[in-house]
Amino acid sequence: MTSVNECIYDGETTFIGRKGSINKPFYYNGKFWTVDTLFYTHSFNKTTPKFVYCLFQTINWLRYNEASGVPSLSKDTIEKIKVFIPQLDEQRKISEMLSVIDERIATQNKIIEKLQSLIRGLAVTLTTKGNFNTAISQCLECHSSTLQESEVLPNGLYKVFGANGLVGYTDVPQMNGDAILVIKDGSGVGTVSYAQGKFSAIGTLNYLTVIDNNDLRYLYFALSVFNFQAYKTGMAIPHIYFKDYGKAKIYCPPLAEQKHIANVLDKLESKLLLEQGILASFNWQKRYLLGQMLI
Repeated sequence: MTSVNECIYDGETTFIGRKGSINKPFYYNGKFWTVDTLFYTHSFNKTTPKFVYCLFQTINWLRYNEASGVPSLSKDTIEKIKVFIPQLDEQRKISEMLSVIDERIATQNKIIEKLQSLIRGLAVTLTTKGNFNTAISQCLECHSSTLQESEVLPNGLYKVFGANGLVGYTDVPQMNGDAILVIKDGSGVGTVSYAQGKFSAIGTLNYLTVIDNNDLRYLYFALSVFNFQAYKTGMAIPHIYFKDYGKAKIYCPPLAEQKHIANVLDKLESKLLLEQGILASFNWQKRYLLGQMLI
């Protein structure tokens, strides 16, 4: 369903999932109709709609999950949750302050999305502008790991990477130096990231190191826009194998040009990391204020 002829409600509301994403309330103002997997608030009594949205963000909705499979909530359960409701003037002050932070978070997300789009667009342009003249296996050597996530030591010295990024630490690193990480199994297959220093990788990853006269950062950007999907096998759990995608040819200009391209993209990626840090700071401020004002 994408549209209806009439609305079920017209005005401010906070939505909360009845099934599925029950822990992600969101505010809306306007005409709408809901499906049966979504609750909405209305008929506000001694509360303001935006304050209710703020309040809903402080509740651990997963704590009230009533299903063993898909998370679910019931109207009766929600109505039994006890909360503190301040006077209307204080509600307005709280919601106004948090609305300012929400607007800044939304703006910051747009900045990050534009930077990500710019980096990807330039990476495509700069790493595919010439002849695809060199096989990936001529530029990079593939290494695999048998280390499993359950083997990761929590108090070690070195980072351990898995399909979802950093998963823990170990006191026995596999690698000392920089490498390109490629997810080879699961839903994120083909996702590329970069590791520096001493680290280990669990079995869902290949880690690739540079060979011959090439620049690893350039190759990282080239692989970040490479079409791994063409080399995916498996139905239930997708896989990619270096023996297959390693045969694919990419554009490898002379080393000086590789370094120049990598330098351009590195500057943009540094800017992206800075903006992501600012976003994390705003999100921390919001969580702190919610905790201080409402919990």
